[in-house]
Amino acid sequence: MPGEQPQLYETLDERFRTGRCQAGDSRLEVLYEGCRWAEGPVYVPAGRYLLWSDIPNDRLLRWDETTGAVGVFRSPAGYPNGNTLDGQGRLITCEQGNRRVTRTEHDGSVTVIAERFRGKRLNSPNDAVVKSDGSVWFSDPEFGIATDYEGHRGESEIGARNVYRVDPGSGEVRLVADGFQGPNGLVFDPGEHQLYVSDSLANHIRVFDVRDDGALTGGEVFAECANGSFDNIRFDDEGRLWAAALHGGVHCYDPDGTLLGRVLVPGTVANIRFGGARRNRMFIAADTTLYSLVMSVTGTPPLPPAGP
Repeated sequence: MPGEQPQLYETLDERFRTGRCQAGDSRLEVLYEGCRWAEGPVYVPAGRYLLWSDIPNDRLLRWDETTGAVGVFRSPAGYPNGNTLDGQGRLITCEQGNRRVTRTEHDGSVTVIAERFRGKRLNSPNDAVVKSDGSVWFSDPEFGIATDYEGHRGESEIGARNVYRVDPGSGEVRLVADGFQGPNGLVFDPGEHQLYVSDSLANHIRVFDVRDDGALTGGEVFAECANGSFDNIRFDDEGRLWAAALHGGVHCYDPDGTLLGRVLVPGTVANIRFGGARRNRMFIAADTTLYSLVMSVTGTPPLPPAGP
């Protein structure tokens, strides 16, 4: 009927309803249209703005929460993909084109965190997460070197697609997990006892136990994607895992691995991020568009400071 809104939430388990996962906005808000391929949103609380990547256009964009204005934050930007913040509020960026992970300092200068493993160039870092001890963890598939669309076509020097950890003291790049087809999104559980890794080409999410020395064990499959393929992943503060599932919208999983429900988003959902003053605003990068959804669930709190 005229004026009827398309369905936004799909409940697959009653816990999606009782947990009030679908009790927020009834429609998606469009914050920006005009990207070639939107990725990697990260909310910066100190400035009340959001940064995200427009990979093929080789730029980082900035949306101001107080005014709604959108502008270019950095261009060229190394064909950026995933972005996150460290405990000092500094921007960590996976630069597919430059085949490196960088940190933007408070004065605007850029520090290279990782670009080689055992003397060989990385493939094309995709997503990163920072642990409370200051270590930086990132995935390294080959998406950015497969063509010239999202980077620069090239050969893999490492010959594998892995997950790495950068030591906060020595800066050593250490292999922590291998055996992936296309490692993509990373996230620690709220207690930092486990690391979840999505594999876009294998259509599943794996979960690893994190040892005190930074090593990983396990790697069992936590969830398989029957509708779509997983990209990045995020936790809310009640332990539910939310996953960007490309053509499948945004999936919500209970800690026991049950798919509770979905947010039905137009287009291909690449990345999600909780943000806003109350951390209850989900930012969704899908195809050419940046969406916003104010929700009744809250994302995990930001990292505490972890030294200089």
